[in-house]
Amino acid sequence: MKRRDFIHSMALGASLVLPVSRNAWAATADTPTRQKLIIVMLRGAVDGMNVVAPIGDANYARLRPTIGLATPGQEGGALDLDGYFALHPALAPLMPLWQQKKLAFVHASGSPDATRSHFDAQDYMESATPGRKSTPDGWMNRLVTLLPGVSTPSRAMSIGPLMPRILAGAAPAVNLPNGAAGTRADVLDRPAVGSAFDQMYAGHERFARAYQDGRSAHREVMESAMSSKEMQAADNGAPLPNGFPDDAARLATMMRNNPKIQLAFVALGGWDTHARQGAGTGQLAGRLTPLGLGLATLAERLGPMFDDTTIVVMSEFGRTARENGNGGTDHGHGNAMWVLGGKVAGGKVLGDWKGVGDAALNEGRDLPVTTDFRSVLAQVAERHLRLPDKQLAQLFPGMPQKAPGFQLFKA
Repeated sequence: MKRRDFIHSMALGASLVLPVSRNAWAATADTPTRQKLIIVMLRGAVDGMNVVAPIGDANYARLRPTIGLATPGQEGGALDLDGYFALHPALAPLMPLWQQKKLAFVHASGSPDATRSHFDAQDYMESATPGRKSTPDGWMNRLVTLLPGVSTPSRAMSIGPLMPRILAGAAPAVNLPNGAAGTRADVLDRPAVGSAFDQMYAGHERFARAYQDGRSAHREVMESAMSSKEMQAADNGAPLPNGFPDDAARLATMMRNNPKIQLAFVALGGWDTHARQGAGTGQLAGRLTPLGLGLATLAERLGPMFDDTTIVVMSEFGRTARENGNGGTDHGHGNAMWVLGGKVAGGKVLGDWKGVGDAALNEGRDLPVTTDFRSVLAQVAERHLRLPDKQLAQLFPGMPQKAPGFQLFKA
């Protein structure tokens, strides 16, 4: 590499920029970015059986004598959903959305790949090609290239310490740090410095477009933010959810003020609860409390835009049905996906639920996966983002054609 190219590439690495899309989109609607999608990834494998607990099954209490949730009505008890399933009490801020039928869960869902490796399972969920590690891009990046409208660098964004696998690929995207630092001015916002860099990249055959996309994305995010006052390996660098309510409020503000932002991704860590997990209180409850508050804040702060927004909460796999000797749970298989939004056919726990009797468990230890996570995302892409079948096949290559026996969205 020539010295000048090396200097250019190092400077680019310090800015908010990603590879440039080679595709030009033709606008097909007056507001092609009106339908929004937000993905919240819980890195570390959250315990879906205590998020949405099958308290109506006597096996649940048998399998979890110390970490099982108390029945509704008892002190610290779960929150009744439908007489059989109940919600973890730390997620009480989400109950209004459930009652308004704007929140649904898809239980016993997940990846068909059997790995119990955090790293591999997260990779498969972010590429949406289970069992195949050679996929070069993430499914949200592919989604950007398939959506109608004119490309802008800020159309897809991530909030977190690193650009995630799910947004890796040819299309441009922007990554912001967690917390207030994500919308703080950087060195390139100083006029003299910014002007010098603009001149340095002007006309450069390799980096000019990427540099300009990065600068444009940063400006869009800064403008939208300023226009209102408003376990480490398993976590893969994702922060604990403690700051999520503030990040959620900030994200909602940016999306309201900048209609060009259509897709967003947030990763939260701390869900690998091998020990001292707790029941209605404890370690898991401490993680779920800011998560529930953040999701409720996000829905509230989006205002009328929430009607055109779908929020999906997912995790790489579930945890064992039976608690372990350390008062925790180990790596499992099936889990619960959460779907929130104004057009969601909510107030239901969906999916092909087999119960938690010994004969129903995967390998005799955890929930089976009876709903492929891609079929849930495909409904979001088709019914919410209006992608046709041909584009769905590009978005989720190799996905089984069998449709789930439920509808996530209102007719």
